[in-house]
Amino acid sequence: MDIAQQLKDANKKVQLIYAFNSMGKTRLSREFKSLISPDATDVEAEDAGRSELASKRILYYNAFTEDLFYWDNDLDGDAERKLEIRPNAFTEWVLKEQGQDQNIITSFQRYADEKLTPHFDESFSEVRFTFERGTDERTDNIKVSKGEESSFVWSVFYSLLELAIETLNVSEPGDRDTDQFNKLEYIFIDDPVSSLDENHLIELAVNLAELIKSSQSELKFVVTTHNPLFYNVLYSEINKPSAYLLEQLEDGTFNLDEKQGDSNRSFSYHLHLKQTLEKAIAENQIEKYHFTLLRNLYEKTASFLGYEKWSDLLDTAEGDKEGYLKRIIQFSSHRSLSSDEVAPPTEPEKQMVRLLLDNLLNNYGFLQQEEHSG
Repeated sequence: MDIAQQLKDANKKVQLIYAFNSMGKTRLSREFKSLISPDATDVEAEDAGRSELASKRILYYNAFTEDLFYWDNDLDGDAERKLEIRPNAFTEWVLKEQGQDQNIITSFQRYADEKLTPHFDESFSEVRFTFERGTDERTDNIKVSKGEESSFVWSVFYSLLELAIETLNVSEPGDRDTDQFNKLEYIFIDDPVSSLDENHLIELAVNLAELIKSSQSELKFVVTTHNPLFYNVLYSEINKPSAYLLEQLEDGTFNLDEKQGDSNRSFSYHLHLKQTLEKAIAENQIEKYHFTLLRNLYEKTASFLGYEKWSDLLDTAEGDKEGYLKRIIQFSSHRSLSSDEVAPPTEPEKQMVRLLLDNLLNNYGFLQQEEHSG
């Protein structure tokens, strides 16, 4: 609750939070919602349908938003698979009252596949998916992947968000097309990029940033993520958001540390270094310069996390820390004399690169990219 209060007291237009997995981002979104609107009824699964959109002071997207959608897998016939929509104020207004179904389909296909098409029923209580094959043939009643399902739910929320921002940009309440958003103060978005590939992730981040920048009202935004690339794109695209690192302390409490300057701009380079090293490891093509890249990755990670020395990150690696440090420095130091050149990496040294990269990925919050299934 202290972190939620800190975000509220900051009174900033845009607050961007980076947090590792299992760091309580979803819990924070619920606590923040309770703080902003303590007497409002939830629109999560257990409370769906018992609230009105017009009473909302906060709209939020998190893991519970996805619980408004659930699969009927047709276990008996295995043919009529469909995504059911629990009754709730959000989808009722977006789909039934505002007729945003086509915009939702267009948005979804941008992040999934243009041949994968959602079809709403007349009551907007269920969705079926078909895959067009470029001919007269198509596959009906597909159960889409978890990543595609998340993209669909995000597209529904995004359509609602567009309407809210466009409506509130009309300064005089009496001139607005609807009064549904007159009480709205905050938008809280937690990690809408589950299982997206990098190209679609960047596109989503850019679109969200543009939408946030288009807001001319007093509406405020809080965005949390564990994805470094998503964080970097949002930070770069939004003009000077307040940026934080959410971390859990040894005593179990949480700390929200504001990040300044270049510490917010290193993530895309992080990703480039990570991919270059992974490719070299996979192809067994590790050269001396890869030790320089590894050192750079350690330095930038340590800088973002607030470590005094990059070598402190070696503490979590199995084996001889001093030996690793000496070898990295030996290979990565700039040398001006040819007589100072060191021999190419040996097989054990190449394995050391793999071990130390795994140390960073497993212990310091790098996103483990899941294989996307369609």
